Amino acid sequence: MIHVYCGDGKGKTTAALGLILRHVGTGGKAVLAQFLKSTPTGELKTLETLGVPVYRNDLPHGFFPNMSNETKSAVRDLHNRTLEAVSQLAKTNMCSLLVLDELNSALALGLIDRDAVYALLDDHGDAELVITGRDPEPEILERADYVTEMKLLKHPYEKGVSARKGIEF
Repeated sequence: MIHVYCGDGKGKTTAALGLILRHVGTGGKAVLAQFLKSTPTGELKTLETLGVPVYRNDLPHGFFPNMSNETKSAVRDLHNRTLEAVSQLAKTNMCSLLVLDELNSALALGLIDRDAVYALLDDHGDAELVITGRDPEPEILERADYVTEMKLLKHPYEKGVSARKGIEF
């Protein structure tokens, strides 16, 4: 099945990571692919300890509005290679849960091949897919079996509090 965690609130990636923990804890094989993220975070060490492969972009690129066209092209290429690698894992049943973190955002920004994304949605073997990120395309919502929207009601960032280690990263 296909799960979507979307919305403007905090918790999309955290929910997906919780599902990874549940899945691995019951004997499943999970894989995490992260798009638009290159900064090290606390959960990566834990996933390594659990033997969960993580595919991510290690190219420091900053926020999309500040990227040069050259950087956008490089990030798109890296994202497409990541998607191809994890798609093969899902299609060949090498994983039973594939989390595609921030895929919605990468799609919206044109930083990943749309046709390749939809090819994976059409053929993902027996793997459960989890897609996170703001503003999913209507076609993704239509194909999803689960859709959970995180709605921002209040966040300390609004008071000038920066992201905190162990809480936001």
